[in-house]
Amino acid sequence: MKKDLGIIPAVYPMPVLMVAAYDKNDKVNVMNVAWGQICDEDKIILFIGEGKRTWLNIQESKAFTVALADRAHMDVADFFGIASGNKIDDKFERTGYHAVASDKVHAPIIEEFPLVMECELLEFLHSDHVDGIVGRIVNVKAEESVLSEGNKVEPEKLNAILFDQFRNGYYVVGEKVGKAWNAGAGLMKK
Repeated sequence: MKKDLGIIPAVYPMPVLMVAAYDKNDKVNVMNVAWGQICDEDKIILFIGEGKRTWLNIQESKAFTVALADRAHMDVADFFGIASGNKIDDKFERTGYHAVASDKVHAPIIEEFPLVMECELLEFLHSDHVDGIVGRIVNVKAEESVLSEGNKVEPEKLNAILFDQFRNGYYVVGEKVGKAWNAGAGLMKK
């Protein structure tokens, strides 16, 4: 029997996304965004509140990058989520991390994270119920160390962390338990 739990954000797991953008002076800012998702083959949506430093920077620069946080950099990824760029002016500098300019969009790439999507701004969503940013993914870059021989990202090598909203924890992707678009194929024959 199921038990009532009330209203909780019960989607598990959530990606831990590092969203980076330049301000008007090309200063790097990075934000940890747990509420974001791919919304088409070449589009990503990030649910970021209007007025956040990252929102304002993307509004100015019209571009951003999204990196997947990994186990090796979990402490800094968490810091990017608990520290506000509106309150801590040297937020990025405190980490000692390094940024390089994307060659595809006007946004920084944080070198320490192994996989990054380079995105151009498509639109801001703002309503009584949701604030979001939609971007077009124009390119994905990945460290060779997380790729297979066929240049496919291997999740076991990526060690991307996931956010657990039930217990406020970070977890790493585990074993593969089935093949997508195949595990349920037997039911198609009934």
